[in-house]
Formats: sequence, C-alpha cells, structure tokens
Amino acid sequence: MSDSASAAAPGRSVGMLERLGLHRRELRAWAMYDWAASSVQTTIQVAVFPIYFVQVAGANIAESQTSQYWAYANSFSIAIVALLSPILGAIADYSAVKKRMLGTFLGVGVTAAALMFFIERGDIVLAAILFVAVNVAVAGSYVFYESLLPHIASETEMDRVSTAGFALGYLGGGLLLAFNLAWILNPELFGLGGTPNLPVRLALASVALWWLAFSIPLFRSVREPVRLLEPDERTGESPVRAAARRLSETFHELRGYKQAFLMLLAFLIYNDGIATIQRMAAVYGVELGITDTTLIGAILIVQFVGIPFSFLFGWMAGRTGTKPAIFAGLAVFAVISVFGFFMQTATHFFILALMVGTVQGGTQGLSRSMFANMIPRHKSGEFFGFFSVFSKFAGIFGPLLFAFMSGVFGSGRYGILSVIALFILGGALLALVNPEEGERAARAADAHTRVAAPSDAA
Repeated sequence: MSDSASAAAPGRSVGMLERLGLHRRELRAWAMYDWAASSVQTTIQVAVFPIYFVQVAGANIAESQTSQYWAYANSFSIAIVALLSPILGAIADYSAVKKRMLGTFLGVGVTAAALMFFIERGDIVLAAILFVAVNVAVAGSYVFYESLLPHIASETEMDRVSTAGFALGYLGGGLLLAFNLAWILNPELFGLGGTPNLPVRLALASVALWWLAFSIPLFRSVREPVRLLEPDERTGESPVRAAARRLSETFHELRGYKQAFLMLLAFLIYNDGIATIQRMAAVYGVELGITDTTLIGAILIVQFVGIPFSFLFGWMAGRTGTKPAIFAGLAVFAVISVFGFFMQTATHFFILALMVGTVQGGTQGLSRSMFANMIPRHKSGEFFGFFSVFSKFAGIFGPLLFAFMSGVFGSGRYGILSVIALFILGGALLALVNPEEGERAARAADAHTRVAAPSDAA
C-alpha cells in the first residue's frame, strides 16, 4: 500500500495529505472515482437533464404525462439496482472481479451519457431509456467502488478516506456543473448560439467524457482484492450459484453481523430524511416563489461548501469517534427542518443550502466508513450491494410523509418540518449500534477465510 511518491514529498505535505485521507496513491485514485461519477448526479440527475427532459424531450406531450415518464424512469432504475446489487456484489466477491464489474457498469453509463447528445425535441422514450441506463450504471458502479474501500484503507483510515471521496465528489461534480451552466446560460460566448439546445446536449455528453477520464486513476492504481474463500468453499462452483448461496447464508447469519444490520436500518431511515431534503427542496422553493437562478445557485453552494466540510467531518471523527460525528450531522439536519419551516426569502434559501452543504457529505461519508468497518472484507461486495439497496430506497417514505403533511395542512412548510421525525428515529436506532462489537464480528469472520489457490476445484 505504500506510495513512494508520497514518501518522497516534504513532511508537511505528507502530513496534510494524511489528515485528508489522501496520503497514498491508491487512496487518491479511489477517491477520484467520486470526482468522476458525481458529474452524473449534478448534471444529469439534478440540474440540467430534468429540465431538458420536461421542456424538450417531452415537448410533444402533456406536462402531466412527462412527469409520469420521469417518475417511471426513476422508479424503474431504482428497482433494477435493488434487484441486481446484492447478487452482483456477491459474484464480485466470489470471483474477485470488483474492478471488472465496475468497468462494465462504467462502460454502459458512459455510452448512455454520450448518446444523450442525440436526444432531440419529442424524443421522450429515448430520453427515458438513456436516463434509466445511466442511473443503473452509476448506482451499480458505486457498489463495486465502495466495496473496494475496506481493502485499501485500514480501520483508522476509513473515516478520512471515505469523507475525502465525498469531498472530491462535490468538487468534481460542482466544477463540471459550473462549466456546463456557463455555456448553457451564455452560449454566444462559446460560439454555441446558432443551434437550439446544442449547449445542453454538449453538457450531457460532457458527463461521459468527465466520468471516463477521471475513472482512469482507479483502474491504474487500485489493485483487485485477493480472492478470499470461506473454509468450505471451492473455486470451481458457478459464480452465480455461489453468489446465491452466499446471499442465502448472509440472511441466515445476520445475527452474527447484527451491528452492521442495525446500522443499515438506521441509515435507511435518517438517509431517507437527507434524500427527502435533497429532492424536495427545489419543489418547496418554487412553492415559496424562489427563482430558477436562485435554485441553481443553491445547488452550487451545496457542492462547493461540501468540500471543506466533508474533510472536516473526517477529521472530527478521528477526534470524537465516528458515531458522535454522525450524530452532530443529524442534529444540524434537524435544525434545517425547523429552519425550512420558517423560511421566507431567497436569502433564507441560500442559508438553508449553506447548512445542507456543511453536513451532507460528512454525514453520508462517515455512514459509509462506519458500515465498511463492520463488514467482513471477503463479503464487502455483497454487503455494499445491500448498502446500495438501502441507500437507493432511502427517499421513498420521506417524500410520502412530506406529501401527506403538506396535503393535510395545505403547505409544504409542514412537509419540510415533518422530515425531522426521520432524523430522530434514525438517530435513535444509530444510538443502539455498537461499532466496536460490529468490528470484532467482522474481523472474526475474516480470520477464518483463506486466499484461493489454483487447487481449489469443485
């Protein structure tokens, strides 16, 4: 794991990189994938493509129908990821093909993002298909990306490395979004004013190039983890059959990993609150009369404020412990829910975005590292498959709660306030998690594994 280049650097530089969790080449290469893939979230999932989908791809049908297409595309992609993630993660563990699987999903996603350049007015079906492909690809790639974390970072490094990934993700996604917005809002300055929708189509295609180019360091510098087998396993078994067997065993062995499972439940609930604020903030802002320019500016605030604060949370976890640092993030989210209830102006909306940026990446990054420390390394793909399912389903119940409370009281203010319940309940479950016990169970399971040898035949 040593990085000779880092070792040769001045001591002050090495010390700073170590505090940031980026002191070895493979750690920096791993974190750069967050930089690469976050471009999908900012440009395609959040800021640019949703508007293009409604106004251009869906221009020839009713607005209500366009919304249905968008909802179906989101739900369908979530369902695919939920079905595929655990089984693919188990296959990657058994066959030691995490990087190959990541590369496969990367290839599908990059191709689909590039093809978005060809979406024209009225191409609603093509737009929906490509959006589903990109969504599934980026979510699937994250299963294998995140499952590499416990193989490259030690227990004491995990928090810093995970939050560093989120910080670089904010920076990479935010930079590309800023570039894209520059030529979308001022196409004449870039010589793009002659063709309708060309700046937006180029912005969508730029995601493919950005995603691919900045993924290269991971494939060059992060090694495929060695293949670890349990005592009774042999390599000649069908990977699909072995994966199915492993998943079945894990369901039956959850008592042995009860802390990791409890962490998953807590994460599902409080991350539901985080996801609800992410997804409903813009709708709530529109209800209050906040302009599109303000909404886009708020997205950029979250991206760039999230960079230093994600690093700060990694540092804070080293001082206070991971769980207390997550609690601090949840407490701020609870304050955000209350502040959102009283929000009136665009200035208030910017303040809310600033508050979200201070805690979003840190809270989610530490949740990832805390979970990674409590799972057996030889099943990291499988467990992060479950983690992906839980993180994708987060955001289902929160919006329903938001919609119900908004309907009952006739205002989104009560919807945003009700989300506080998810932070309280999720925090209560997190309080029951014993990280030290979870880490002991995971290391005990790893102690019984062995490196696969060519002689391991069925």
